Amino acid sequence: MIFHKRDLDLVLVPGGLAIMFAYHLFFLYRYRHAPETTVMGIENVDKRAWVEGISKLTLDQRNFATNVIASSVTAATFLASVCLTLSSLLGAWIANSTVDNLFRQLGGLGDTEPSTTAIKYMSLLACFVLAFSFFLQSARHFIHANYLITTQEDSISKEDVKVVIIRGGEFWSLGLRVIYFGLAFLLWFFGPVPMLASSTILVMILYHHDIRSIPLARPHQPKARLGAQQVVKL
Repeated sequence: MIFHKRDLDLVLVPGGLAIMFAYHLFFLYRYRHAPETTVMGIENVDKRAWVEGISKLTLDQRNFATNVIASSVTAATFLASVCLTLSSLLGAWIANSTVDNLFRQLGGLGDTEPSTTAIKYMSLLACFVLAFSFFLQSARHFIHANYLITTQEDSISKEDVKVVIIRGGEFWSLGLRVIYFGLAFLLWFFGPVPMLASSTILVMILYHHDIRSIPLARPHQPKARLGAQQVVKL
């Protein structure tokens, strides 16, 4: 059996996608069962503490909280606009035969058949459209949180505010991770080897950023510092 260079796409590209999917399934399991060992779980603890602090303020004193939410809405809207713009540019790119011929020349060891090129375009376009949808959902939840924060406390519960803000952060993280997949698909245009290498390096970077081997126990830190101060006074 003769192994052609274009057959590398059938081996390396699924391998790169398998690495990405396996890591994110591992991260999802860790986030659901041991959230204090993940960066998203730690951020959720901070958001709950932030909501608890806001609930102790009067309705007139919560203006700074709306500014925080407004910055989150602005960031989510900006990234959604970027994804929509890239999707539009990619649509125009697909119709440009000159660019298509350029990528065929730069394809390296990969398959440069029109069907494979079409799969590359569709995969990258799907990532941008999906990321656009996630960022829009994130902005929607943050806007909803803005309404809840400026509502009388007897009309809503603090748990409702926490759920909405955390859900907005989760959609934000989903949008970013879909863009990470889009980066791998973008490098696929230059061949399956860059795609596999980028997937492996990206997973290593994400693991270093996402996972903590030691859970972060912030509520116990003030007590430890207070005990140390008492010892010094004695």
